[in-house]
This record gives sequence, C-alpha cells and structure tokens, in this order.
Amino acid sequence: MGEFEGIYTIWLREAKRYVRYKSRIITAIFTPLLWLLVFGVGLGSAIKLGGTTGGYEAFIYPGIISQTILFTCIMSGIGIIIDKQYGFLKEIMVAPLSRTSIILGKALGISTGAIIQAMLLLLLSFVVGVPMTPLIFIGATIISIIISIGFSGLGLLIASFMDSMEGFNLVMSFVIMPIFLLSGALFPVTDLPSWLNFIVYLDPLTYGVDALRGVILGESVLPIELSLIVISFFAILMILLSAIVFTKKEQNLM
Repeated sequence: MGEFEGIYTIWLREAKRYVRYKSRIITAIFTPLLWLLVFGVGLGSAIKLGGTTGGYEAFIYPGIISQTILFTCIMSGIGIIIDKQYGFLKEIMVAPLSRTSIILGKALGISTGAIIQAMLLLLLSFVVGVPMTPLIFIGATIISIIISIGFSGLGLLIASFMDSMEGFNLVMSFVIMPIFLLSGALFPVTDLPSWLNFIVYLDPLTYGVDALRGVILGESVLPIELSLIVISFFAILMILLSAIVFTKKEQNLM
C-alpha cells in the first residue's frame, strides 16, 4: 500500500464515521447559531463596537466559526481511544505506512467534518448580516482547512496519551475553553492589559480568528499573511508531534 493510498483510506474511514452520525452535524450547526443569535444579540445590545461592520454579532461571527472547528477537531480525537479499545489501531500500526501518514490521514478525516460545518456556517452569513461573496467564501474555507488540521493534530496528540474516554474528556475541559476564550473570538484583542495580551498571542487560535475576521469582515489586527504563517506552522508542528508520539507508543499498542 502506497503512502497516498494509505492516507486516503484512513481519511475515508474517518469521513464516513462523521457522516453516519447525522445528529452531530445538526447539533454542530445549531449550537453555533445559538451563540450567534442569543449570545451575540443579547450581549451585543450592551456592547457597541466602533468601526465594526454589522455590530457585535458580525464581530463574533468569525470567532464562532473558529469555535466550531476547535470543538469538532479536538473532541474527535476521542476516536483514537475508541480505536485503541476495539483493536483497530493495532491493525493500522502493522500496515506498511509511516506514522506521519497515519496521523495525517486521521487528521484530514477529522478536519473534513469540521470544514463541512464551517462551510455551512459561511453559507448562513446572512443571519448576522455579513455579505458573503465567492472570493470571501473560498478564502475563509482555506483558512478553516489550515485551522482544522492544526487542532485535529492537537486532539490526536492529546488522545495518544489517554487510555480512557473519561480521562480524555477531563483533559479537554482544561484545553478547549482556555483556547477559545483567549482567542479574541468574543472580544477585541486590542487595548488589553500587557499580561493578558501576551497570553492571547500565545494562543494559536488567535491567529486563526484574526485571519478569518480579516477575510470575512476586512478587519484584522495582524497582517493576514502573518496569521497564515503561524497557523500553518502550528498545523505542521501538531502533525509531526502526533506522529512522534505514535512512534514512541507503538510498542504499547502492539
């Protein structure tokens, strides 16, 4: 089996696993819309952002798309634990594939579900009064793909250390919310205290949110090129780290 064929096979399995659970797709779309309509409108009535097109609901719109990608990708890492428990991961490990290809195939499969959800949210931009052109849609989708690969890799990396779903869920509660809340998805990252500003820019999702906001609203704090470099580097790093961990733990799985 060639490397590309192996990546495709693993990707296809993960993609089919996602599509079969249609309730996940419905929930994943309904929850972000709830954030936009309830949280955005409710808090937006008390927050007035000067110079932001469309008000607070439009401001958090790119952040909610990033939130959807983040939650879907990292939580889908639980599939690694399920594969461990049912012995499927042992079968993958004996295949003539590099560990990087295995991780990349799973990351791409997980990312597929997140990208589908992101694209559906982009098509619903009229809900918050944000115009969506084909160029904006393509640009936002490309950024979403990079973000999803990075956080899929992070989810797989964390899951590699876990042996139970309970442990994974516990760790996730300490990972997902800080990443989301510190990303600037719900508030501007300008004029923050220096200590908080430092932490915010350590968060890789900050650059993803800012890049999406720049493409969708034309209002980014950082140059979009810089944000793309950071999230691309993060994606590559997470895939490589996950592959290294897989290699080191191979003896425990065999």
